[in-house]
Amino acid sequence: MRFWDTSALVPLIVQERRSEEVTRLLEADRGMTVWWATPVECASAIARYERGGIVTTDGANDASDALRELQADWTEIPPSARLRELARRLLRTHPLRAADALQLAAALIAAEEEPETLGFVCLDERLTHAAQREGFTVTP
Repeated sequence: MRFWDTSALVPLIVQERRSEEVTRLLEADRGMTVWWATPVECASAIARYERGGIVTTDGANDASDALRELQADWTEIPPSARLRELARRLLRTHPLRAADALQLAAALIAAEEEPETLGFVCLDERLTHAAQREGFTVTP
């Protein structure tokens, strides 16, 4: 079981440079945990790619279908008072944006605040650094 940051999920639903790499990670361990806003963040990325001409309308529809397939199998960490409290601490501790702090807080909750017990999949450099400082082993 691993916590997946949105930055690592997008290459699973839209062909990118690192798609093969993250696909291999998922094939090695199908256990996927995400934060509750992941579907919205992924939909945002798909829409941005479509507006930017990176994917066609058909490609965006295919990506949305792939997202729904992934969503059927993952575990979501819901919003909570503890999640908000952890995110606030993380914002004071690390140079993160709000959404990244919420994702990292969700990972901490998924790990029962023992980050060494849960892998963290992330392609975002700033979030990777913060997750490592919190005690997660980050891949790829």
